[in-house]
Amino acid sequence: MVNRDMLAYGQARSVIRELFEYGRQRAAVVGEEHVYDFSLGNPSVAPPPEVEETIRRLVSERDPCALHGYTSAPGDPAVRERIAASLSRRFGTVCKGEELYLTCGAAAGLCCCLCALCQPGDEVITFAPLFPEYGVFIRTAGAAMKVCPAETEAFQIDFAALEALLSPKTAAVIVNSPNNPSGAVYSEATLKRLAALLEEKSRAFGRPVYLISDEPYREIAFAGTDVPWLPRLYRDTLVVYSWSKSLSLPGERIGYVYVPAQVTESAQVYAAVAGAGRALGYVCAPSLIQRLAAACCDLTADLTVYEENARLLTRELREMGYHVPRPQGTFYLFPRSPIPDDAAFSRAAQALDLLIVPGSGFHCPGHVRIAFCVPRRRIEGALPVFRALAQRYL
Repeated sequence: MVNRDMLAYGQARSVIRELFEYGRQRAAVVGEEHVYDFSLGNPSVAPPPEVEETIRRLVSERDPCALHGYTSAPGDPAVRERIAASLSRRFGTVCKGEELYLTCGAAAGLCCCLCALCQPGDEVITFAPLFPEYGVFIRTAGAAMKVCPAETEAFQIDFAALEALLSPKTAAVIVNSPNNPSGAVYSEATLKRLAALLEEKSRAFGRPVYLISDEPYREIAFAGTDVPWLPRLYRDTLVVYSWSKSLSLPGERIGYVYVPAQVTESAQVYAAVAGAGRALGYVCAPSLIQRLAAACCDLTADLTVYEENARLLTRELREMGYHVPRPQGTFYLFPRSPIPDDAAFSRAAQALDLLIVPGSGFHCPGHVRIAFCVPRRRIEGALPVFRALAQRYL
């Protein structure tokens, strides 16, 4: 017999992937230009030109066996030192290469952190709205996910609800800011209050409550919005990062876990992260792409496109009557559904070849997610469909 949990994960794709696959099939029938697919957070801007230039240089200059061979399990030491120096410059910290564990993207980093920190019976707190795969990662680590309900005006933290969830079983808290799917950024005031609460509870519980900062959208922040550096605010912070969005490299699967030396029992935590990577079968992150990340870690793709898309879509949807919170970052809008049943509204949109994701999948019913990392012409083509739905329901 197969593992029942793994069978269930394999047989039931997330609602995001279901819509994406439907869109591909539908495009083959009616033409791609007639399907307005806003389901998947797949970057729509090209990587900076230095990315391809670096790949060509690496392929032409380096010994192929060394370029494509294994690195140390935590990553090539020179690569980690280069990335650490970049973090030190950018955030005014002292980061060392030995504190970085390179991973196959942020998903692998989260899995390594959770498996490293959690014992059977532990709990991990997340904040709605949340990336749906958190539940899969947490259960696989042997823990239970506790969801703090959303504060749906500014999408900051409901501290009364959080305090009710914190307990001696709490091994970790995950924050995702800028947030998928709401586009919200936690303010420094919010994060300082969170840090103070976790410090208080860590003392009361006699064990650290670790904070895992999931940051693949760190560079996508709009109109001068500040994205606070969490290790400066809370001692026991682990940072999980990916270049998928900043460099438009989601398919190359490269990221890291940063375990600062200040973290309680940092050497053991780092070793446990590395041990989790071993147990999960992550031999090492892709060798060529490690070196690419080191060379391009101070660069980004042209992320201004996303802010322009956000401005256009927010303005147009508000004029139609939709309630649309202003996104502060990422490439997602999270408007209220015009009807309480967000899944029904998503199905109504799907019938018109407009693919938007119901908020229920993000533990935040009554909303829908619109991934606007798409060509501008798709947004413009979809506006009449959004307008027709508004006239029907608003």
